[in-house]
Amino acid sequence: MENNNTAQTILNVAQDIVRNRGYSAFSYADIAKQVGIRKASIHYHFPGKEDLVKKLVEQYREGMAKACDRIARSNAKPQDQLLAFANLYRNGLAEHKICLCAMLAADFAVLPDSIQAEIRVFFQDTATWLASLLQTGCDAKVWDCSTTVEQDAQGLIAMLQGAQLLSRSAINGDAIFEQMVYPLLQAKFAQV
Repeated sequence: MENNNTAQTILNVAQDIVRNRGYSAFSYADIAKQVGIRKASIHYHFPGKEDLVKKLVEQYREGMAKACDRIARSNAKPQDQLLAFANLYRNGLAEHKICLCAMLAADFAVLPDSIQAEIRVFFQDTATWLASLLQTGCDAKVWDCSTTVEQDAQGLIAMLQGAQLLSRSAINGDAIFEQMVYPLLQAKFAQV
């Protein structure tokens, strides 16, 4: 049990670091210092940085899937579900963090192939879920369906992640995020 707790603590600390600094700007020494263990203990759980970050992305993807599932099961109106999805990105700002996969995508060219593959799966899964939600809004005639739901899903994910980046550098990041994102989402539901 101790080993599982230590491994999860390592993952939690690593996620905080990566979501704030990116892939290239952290080492096992950074994690060891924060967790209060030796680097060798990290290597015991995650032999290399690739193993650790791949596991981070897998867990993050699973967490996003669970959050999206909770939103879908809420039976809220499509526009309220979309706002709940947007709030997943806004809530990260409260902890001064941006989407793990967005941060890693900035370093995509230097990432090992296994991590690149996990990031692609994250974006594909998230876009597929969002496209399904958007299709529900189109079917209910509450969403502006002038483009395909797949295009809209990709665009919305890009907007949310871009809004996180811009908000991160602003003095009042939460307000900036809301000013950028919510009016654009409301405009898509202008037909309501």
